[in-house]
Amino acid sequence: MDKNASCRTGNLGRVGGQALVEGVMMKSPKYTAVSVRRMDNHRISVTREENSSISDKIKFFKLPIIRGAVTFVETLIKSMSTMTKATDMLGLEVSEEEASKFDKWVDRHLGKWAMPLITGFAMVIGVLLAVALFIWLPTFVAKLILGGYYDSPAFWAGALKSLIEGVLKVIIFIGYLWLTALIPDMKRVYMYHGSEHKSIFCYENGLELTVENVRKQKRFHPRCGTSFMFAMLLLSIFIGIVFLWPVKTVWLRTLLKLILLPLTVGIGYEFIRYAGRHNNAAVRILSAPGLWMQRLTTREPDDSMIAVAITSLKSALPDEFPGFYESCLEGKNDLDPDPEPAPEQTEQTEQTEQTGSE
Repeated sequence: MDKNASCRTGNLGRVGGQALVEGVMMKSPKYTAVSVRRMDNHRISVTREENSSISDKIKFFKLPIIRGAVTFVETLIKSMSTMTKATDMLGLEVSEEEASKFDKWVDRHLGKWAMPLITGFAMVIGVLLAVALFIWLPTFVAKLILGGYYDSPAFWAGALKSLIEGVLKVIIFIGYLWLTALIPDMKRVYMYHGSEHKSIFCYENGLELTVENVRKQKRFHPRCGTSFMFAMLLLSIFIGIVFLWPVKTVWLRTLLKLILLPLTVGIGYEFIRYAGRHNNAAVRILSAPGLWMQRLTTREPDDSMIAVAITSLKSALPDEFPGFYESCLEGKNDLDPDPEPAPEQTEQTEQTEQTGSE
């Protein structure tokens, strides 16, 4: 076996990531690193912390299926805190004159609790919207479509309910992704998403993590969150047919879908986990729909975005890249050379030099 082949075997599934506003998060078995391209000086800022999971303390949560539900919840919480952290790292300072009355009121009354409360509120609203869009709405619309057949006790009617609900979920999901792709800021996030995938592919293929090597990699990854969400949507059809075919009322079907969600998430996690470590014909066929969806959620990144993703990936793997993170903190990141001075700064420098020579 060649060196790259052995690297691929050892590196598969070791690192995951998340695209952020002007940045990338990378998570290894031990550490989570966040790198962003600052808005004030256009330099790469990076931070890192050790991972912790309830499954490390309670072995029961490491069992197949169960670990998927646990990981899903922890990932949601981690994702919200990571986005907040990345926003703080962007260097977007708001002056006293620019701050709105609401900002001043929040700062005066909530202080250090402002961001955690806002993040928690945003998470609750996000979960409620997800339940409304992907669970209640498809169930309600399926009832309207089927009309009198919706209350039929026959198995075929129950199976048809789940099939229609599943198709509606997929349509809503694709529509949501398509609409977000039209937002200019989200296009940049999707470009960072592409840099995340390419960097992970480069690492898993055992190649040196350089901008040139990363640029050549694919941007569609089988362990992507987009693929995971699509897999859960498809799985929900089959789980609905098995468990919910005799249930007729909309509110009860909605409630039972929420109760069955951990099972759906757990099975979806096991599939994505397996797909990320194997490349047989069955995996390629089952992964294809999720990979197609990534054409909406990833874009080809530029070199500056790739540099951010590599910085995050190397920082999350200190055993393989010793001293890299510390060098970044000291401002010695080789992936982040000094940016070109702005035109006005160049003019001021020239004027200063001329004055000094006179």
